[in-house]
Amino acid sequence: MKRIENEMKLRLPAKSENEGAARSAVSAFVAILNPTVEELGDIRLAVSEAVTNAIVHAYGGDGEGLIYISVRLYSDREITVEISDKGCGIEDVERAKEPFYTTGSGEERCGMGFLVMQTFTDALSVKSKVGRGTTVLMRKKLHP
Repeated sequence: MKRIENEMKLRLPAKSENEGAARSAVSAFVAILNPTVEELGDIRLAVSEAVTNAIVHAYGGDGEGLIYISVRLYSDREITVEISDKGCGIEDVERAKEPFYTTGSGEERCGMGFLVMQTFTDALSVKSKVGRGTTVLMRKKLHP
């Protein structure tokens, strides 16, 4: 039975400059398990996407609100990264997961956030309630 070997929790203001801080903190913590360069890159990319989505979509990119990050390292070399917010929530999670769907305005949003997260992790789950926020849970199994 797998058990939690180590855990980190982080809370950051929803400011765009904190996306890099979140990515760096998570990857530094995961580095304890000595992942491959590719695995670490996958995790960094998925975390960046999740945090950016929270900043832009949950809070509108205005720096208000907090992003909560929890990282767990398990005895079987699986890691979980949970990123949550208390923002506006997602009305239809399944639709939001569809490629090219976006609630963002302008040409700068391509609607690929959840697809990116799913591509670079082994499992992705999204829970959301309108007016209460969203939680994204990503799992990745590291090579032995």
